[in-house]
Amino acid sequence: MEEHRLIGKRLEHLRGLIVRMGGEVRHAVERSMQAMVERDGEIAAEVLAHDDDIDRLELEIDREVIEIFALQQPAARDLRFVIAVAKITPVLERIADHAGNIADAAIELNNEPQLAEYVDLPRMAARASDMLGKAIEAFTNEDSQLARRIIELDKEIDSIYRKVVRELMDFMRTEPATSRRILHLLFVAKHIERIGDYIKDVCELTVYMAEAQFIKHGGEVAVRKASE
Repeated sequence: MEEHRLIGKRLEHLRGLIVRMGGEVRHAVERSMQAMVERDGEIAAEVLAHDDDIDRLELEIDREVIEIFALQQPAARDLRFVIAVAKITPVLERIADHAGNIADAAIELNNEPQLAEYVDLPRMAARASDMLGKAIEAFTNEDSQLARRIIELDKEIDSIYRKVVRELMDFMRTEPATSRRILHLLFVAKHIERIGDYIKDVCELTVYMAEAQFIKHGGEVAVRKASE
């Protein structure tokens, strides 16, 4: 009984850490786009500086996962939860890296005259941020149905991405002098599109944790489950 209580306490601590990291990463995504839209170099610098805090959180989660494996030996559903956390943590860190890249682009763009518009990039980033928040909620609540719905939302980000690329390429053809700025914006669009892909990874891991199902690559494979 005491051992069960201890592992429950450690798992809740781990759950709290991943929620905190998810919130920090979402904040970085939102602030990086804010820095670009508002042409605010201070916000961009804040995003870049804050990446160290996210990296420290990743290391703290890694240590906790290792200790749980070594000392608590979780079984069945708890084991899937710990494995999912171990896989989600680097995914969140990569999303933070993309936010940092957007912040870098914001700093570069601040040194150039602003284009007439940022097309749909802010809307695309807002969708990604909302997806990320919901993905962390789904994981925290072990809600695989919500996770599956979020995966479908990535299609909207992909659609906006294709539209953004077409519009930016058309703009570059008509205004060749804007090529350097357009390239930065194309990279920003790609960073947001990749963030959407990583959020799908988080959701797929949520389904694995809750249902013992692998759903990558459009298929579903059941995991042989021990007694829950």
